[in-house]
Amino acid sequence: MDPLKAISAIAASGMRAQAERLRIVSENVANADSTGNSPGADPYRRKTISFGQMVDQATGAEMVKVTDIGRDQSDFELKYDPGNPAANADGFVKMPNVNPIIEMSNMREASRSYEANINMLDTGRKMQLQMIDLLK
Repeated sequence: MDPLKAISAIAASGMRAQAERLRIVSENVANADSTGNSPGADPYRRKTISFGQMVDQATGAEMVKVTDIGRDQSDFELKYDPGNPAANADGFVKMPNVNPIIEMSNMREASRSYEANINMLDTGRKMQLQMIDLLK
Protein backbone atom coordinates (compact mmCIF):
# COMPACT_ATOMS: atom_id res chain seq x y z
CA MET A 1 0.00 0.00 0.00
CA ASP A 2 1.34 3.39 -1.01
CA PRO A 3 0.64 5.75 1.92
CA LEU A 4 0.70 8.83 -0.28
CA LYS A 5 -1.86 7.28 -2.64
CA ALA A 6 -3.98 6.41 0.41
CA ILE A 7 -3.88 10.05 1.54
CA SER A 8 -5.32 11.14 -1.80
CA ALA A 9 -8.00 8.44 -1.73
CA ILE A 10 -9.07 9.32 1.83
CA ALA A 11 -9.19 13.05 1.09
CA ALA A 12 -11.17 12.47 -2.12
CA SER A 13 -13.74 10.30 -0.32
CA GLY A 14 -14.17 12.99 2.35
CA MET A 15 -14.61 15.65 -0.29
CA ARG A 16 -17.24 13.58 -2.13
CA ALA A 17 -19.15 12.98 1.12
CA GLN A 18 -19.10 16.66 2.11
CA ALA A 19 -20.10 17.74 -1.41
CA GLU A 20 -23.14 15.47 -1.15
CA ARG A 21 -23.90 16.95 2.28
CA LEU A 22 -23.74 20.46 0.82
CA ARG A 23 -26.14 19.38 -1.94
CA ILE A 24 -28.64 18.10 0.65
CA VAL A 25 -28.32 21.29 2.73
CA SER A 26 -28.87 23.51 -0.30
CA GLU A 27 -31.94 21.49 -1.26
CA ASN A 28 -33.33 21.92 2.26
CA VAL A 29 -32.69 25.68 2.23
CA ALA A 30 -34.25 26.05 -1.23
CA ASN A 31 -37.43 24.33 -0.02
CA ALA A 32 -37.67 25.99 3.40
CA ASP A 33 -40.93 27.71 2.38
CA SER A 34 -42.40 25.02 0.10
CA THR A 35 -45.88 24.17 1.29
CA GLY A 36 -48.17 21.41 0.04
CA ASN A 37 -50.11 21.83 -3.19
CA SER A 38 -53.54 21.38 -1.66
CA PRO A 39 -55.25 21.98 1.70
CA GLY A 40 -53.93 19.58 4.33
CA ALA A 41 -51.15 18.26 2.05
CA ASP A 42 -47.75 17.71 3.59
CA PRO A 43 -45.07 20.26 2.70
CA TYR A 44 -41.44 19.54 1.87
CA ARG A 45 -39.85 17.26 4.47
CA ARG A 46 -36.25 18.03 5.44
CA LYS A 47 -33.63 15.61 4.12
CA THR A 48 -30.90 14.17 6.31
CA ILE A 49 -27.63 12.46 5.43
CA SER A 50 -25.68 9.72 7.19
CA PHE A 51 -22.06 8.74 6.70
CA GLY A 52 -20.25 5.45 7.17
CA GLN A 53 -16.85 4.02 6.54
CA MET A 54 -15.61 1.61 3.94
CA VAL A 55 -12.25 0.04 3.21
CA ASP A 56 -10.75 0.78 -0.18
CA GLN A 57 -9.58 -2.53 -1.65
CA ALA A 58 -6.81 -0.89 -3.68
CA THR A 59 -5.15 1.04 -0.85
CA GLY A 60 -6.50 -0.61 2.30
CA ALA A 61 -7.43 2.84 3.60
CA GLU A 62 -10.62 3.50 5.56
CA MET A 63 -12.70 6.00 3.64
CA VAL A 64 -15.95 7.92 4.09
CA LYS A 65 -19.10 7.14 2.15
CA VAL A 66 -22.71 8.28 2.22
CA THR A 67 -24.75 5.44 3.72
CA ASP A 68 -28.22 6.97 3.73
CA ILE A 69 -30.21 9.99 2.62
CA GLY A 70 -33.33 10.02 4.73
CA ARG A 71 -36.17 12.27 5.79
CA ASP A 72 -36.53 14.11 9.08
CA GLN A 73 -39.74 12.80 10.65
CA SER A 74 -40.21 15.71 13.06
CA ASP A 75 -43.54 17.53 13.12
CA PHE A 76 -44.41 20.30 10.71
CA GLU A 77 -45.01 23.79 12.05
CA LEU A 78 -48.51 25.19 11.60
CA LYS A 79 -48.75 28.78 10.41
CA TYR A 80 -51.97 30.77 10.33
CA ASP A 81 -52.43 31.96 6.74
CA PRO A 82 -56.07 31.65 5.66
CA GLY A 83 -55.36 33.16 2.23
CA ASN A 84 -52.87 30.46 1.28
CA PRO A 85 -54.21 27.82 -1.15
CA ALA A 86 -52.67 25.09 1.03
CA ALA A 87 -54.54 26.26 4.17
CA ASN A 88 -56.85 23.80 5.88
CA ALA A 89 -60.43 24.62 6.93
CA ASP A 90 -59.15 26.41 10.06
CA GLY A 91 -56.77 28.60 8.02
CA PHE A 92 -53.56 26.85 9.06
CA VAL A 93 -50.82 25.86 6.62
CA LYS A 94 -48.31 23.11 7.30
CA MET A 95 -44.82 24.53 6.92
CA PRO A 96 -41.68 22.47 6.16
CA ASN A 97 -39.66 21.17 9.11
CA VAL A 98 -36.57 23.02 7.83
CA ASN A 99 -34.80 25.34 10.25
CA PRO A 100 -32.57 27.71 8.23
CA ILE A 101 -30.24 28.26 11.21
CA ILE A 102 -29.57 24.53 11.52
CA GLU A 103 -29.07 24.25 7.76
CA MET A 104 -26.59 27.14 7.73
CA SER A 105 -24.74 25.51 10.61
CA ASN A 106 -24.61 22.23 8.67
CA MET A 107 -23.43 24.10 5.59
CA ARG A 108 -20.61 25.76 7.51
CA GLU A 109 -19.52 22.45 9.05
CA ALA A 110 -19.56 20.68 5.67
CA SER A 111 -17.63 23.53 4.09
CA ARG A 112 -14.97 23.38 6.83
CA SER A 113 -14.67 19.61 6.48
CA TYR A 114 -14.34 19.95 2.71
CA GLU A 115 -11.62 22.55 3.22
CA ALA A 116 -9.79 20.26 5.68
CA ASN A 117 -9.80 17.49 3.08
CA ILE A 118 -8.40 19.87 0.46
CA ASN A 119 -5.60 20.79 2.89
CA MET A 120 -4.88 17.11 3.50
CA LEU A 121 -4.74 16.48 -0.26
CA ASP A 122 -2.44 19.46 -0.73
CA THR A 123 -0.15 18.27 2.08
CA GLY A 124 0.00 14.80 0.51
CA ARG A 125 1.03 16.31 -2.83
CA LYS A 126 3.73 18.39 -1.16
CA MET A 127 5.05 15.26 0.53
CA GLN A 128 5.19 13.50 -2.84
CA LEU A 129 7.16 16.39 -4.34
CA GLN A 130 9.54 16.41 -1.38
CA MET A 131 10.13 12.67 -1.80
CA ILE A 132 10.89 13.16 -5.51
CA ASP A 133 13.34 15.94 -4.64
CA LEU A 134 15.06 13.69 -2.10
CA LEU A 135 15.41 10.89 -4.63
CA LYS A 136 17.13 13.14 -7.18
